[in-house]
Order: sequence, then structure tokens, then C-alpha cells
Amino acid sequence: MDVEQMQVYCLAKPGAWPDNPWEHEHPVIKVGPGERGKIFAFLGGGGVGVKSGRTREVADEWIARFPDDASVMPYIGRSGWNDLAFGGAIPDDELLEAVDESYRMVVEGLPKKLRPEDWDQA
Repeated sequence: MDVEQMQVYCLAKPGAWPDNPWEHEHPVIKVGPGERGKIFAFLGGGGVGVKSGRTREVADEWIARFPDDASVMPYIGRSGWNDLAFGGAIPDDELLEAVDESYRMVVEGLPKKLRPEDWDQA
């Protein structure tokens, strides 16, 4: 798995779109319309940042399982966000499942009228 493959995977989700609010090398991936869109994946050259749980305790399960390849995201980690590394101990299918779960949690947090059609089929 690399950042380009992860970006393609993320953008295939209903209502997903890239944004670069901080002008980094890689975009964040949002879901929801325009200004109301919410980030579900932070893409980076070495990994992906995802919402890993509704609480820090749930998100910490990733760090316990993969101490060398999962870490708490700066600034927003207290809200259950983790950085997960590409090319390490975390299998690619688990990285994709982590993105799926992040997408699901973020979409569920959107008002129903802003949720993309068929989001729960993704």
C-alpha cells in the first residue's frame, strides 16, 4: 500500500473528495458537501490518519497491536484519531478496513440530509 493507492481507494467512496486546506504534499479526503464536508482520511507519504474509535481508549487498541506502526495523531488524537503507517506490520487489508471505519464514523456524524446516497453500501 502506498499513498497513491490509498487516495484512489478513499476517493472511490460515495461523496468523497480531496481537499488541501493546508497546502501539504498530499490532500485530506472529505465526505459531505463543500464547507460542511468532514475529513475522514489524512493522507501522507508514509501512512494515513484515520478516526480509529469514538474514544481514545478504543483507538489505543491499534497502538497496542502495532506499536511501531500506529501512533496518536498530533492535536486531534485525543478524539480517537491515529496515524497508521504504510509498509510495516499493519496488513494492507487492515489499513483499508481502518479507512472504511473512519469513513463510516464520520458519515454517521453528518446530518442525514448531508450524507451521500448509498454511503452505507461502501
